[in-house]
Amino acid sequence: MLEKQGKKIINLGIGQPDFKTPEHIVDASVEALKNGEHGYTEGKGILKLREAVASDIFKRRKVEVDPENIVIVPGGKVTMWHAIIMFGGEGKEIIYPNPGFPIYESVINYSGAKPIPIRLDIVDNFKINFEELESSINNNTSLIIINFPSNPTGGIISKKDMDKLVTILEKHPNIKILSDEIYSRILYDNTEFISLLEYPQIRDRLIILDGWSKTFAMTGWRIGYGVWPKKYVKVAERLNINSFSCTNTATQFAAIAALQGPQDSVDLMVSEFDKRRKIMVNYLNEIDGFKCNNSKGAFYLFPSIKETGISSDDMENILLNEIGIAAVSGNSFGSFGEGYIRFSYANSEKNIKLACKKIKQYSIKKGWNA
Repeated sequence: MLEKQGKKIINLGIGQPDFKTPEHIVDASVEALKNGEHGYTEGKGILKLREAVASDIFKRRKVEVDPENIVIVPGGKVTMWHAIIMFGGEGKEIIYPNPGFPIYESVINYSGAKPIPIRLDIVDNFKINFEELESSINNNTSLIIINFPSNPTGGIISKKDMDKLVTILEKHPNIKILSDEIYSRILYDNTEFISLLEYPQIRDRLIILDGWSKTFAMTGWRIGYGVWPKKYVKVAERLNINSFSCTNTATQFAAIAALQGPQDSVDLMVSEFDKRRKIMVNYLNEIDGFKCNNSKGAFYLFPSIKETGISSDDMENILLNEIGIAAVSGNSFGSFGEGYIRFSYANSEKNIKLACKKIKQYSIKKGWNA
């Protein structure tokens, strides 16, 4: 709206890479269309794509997955939707990270289950508080949602902490686990990605959410996948068939090319994000009232703005309407997001520097944290 009125807006709010989908992926989709790949596929996706996913999982996580346990869906949200609808409902409780991806809480509420937030705090570098997690589990707990690297915090989980988490999960064999790993390849500082798939003791109740949107700059292609325990695959496939029949056929061929083709575009994108991340952290920490930890994954920063004395929603409005910068209020990610603002560094280095300088100048003018 503001841009239509002629106001220049620097968008640091959008959660998608500012890169084009690599050419060989686009070409694979075009070729599929030219070859007549216009019809339905299996409800859970083309076998060749599911085999490519299984091969990729083994290559990156050193875990064997049966292609029959993989369900292709139009975007990562669908795996999330299926899992929450499947294990939610009246009388159930679902534990989820807060601040966290907004759809978790929204779909939990829609399912009729009670959302139980686990607070992530900048003081702990947005790590899970295991005492709080354990105290939140009861006989009504049906599902626990885990997300690392995290949206909106950029936080990650260490091998030591993942071991602790699995130890807790082992005590509660009836609880299902949804691990949102959509940012698993966007990591910095030689950080190792730890997947819950690496723990065989919970595999029979673990659902993995992943996809192509972030890694290959394919947000608009709408394609993702879930790795499901054998006993739930048919249910997930049936939900596919009864809602959208199957994922777009040509897009599935593009996804095969993404996994089997050159990976240099991913490395280049992550390298560029890393440069922007370091620049933005330094700039944000120079702004009065801002405290910004260095994210280790995804392409977000989630600075505390508590010392400015300005609420998250008001800060979002000030940034947009007064300074010309789009960011997202911490409240959009749950009640524990109050006092934070989310910035995406999926924008140019030039725009990031300009935006941060404008915020700093405005903060000095208004006397934030004076």
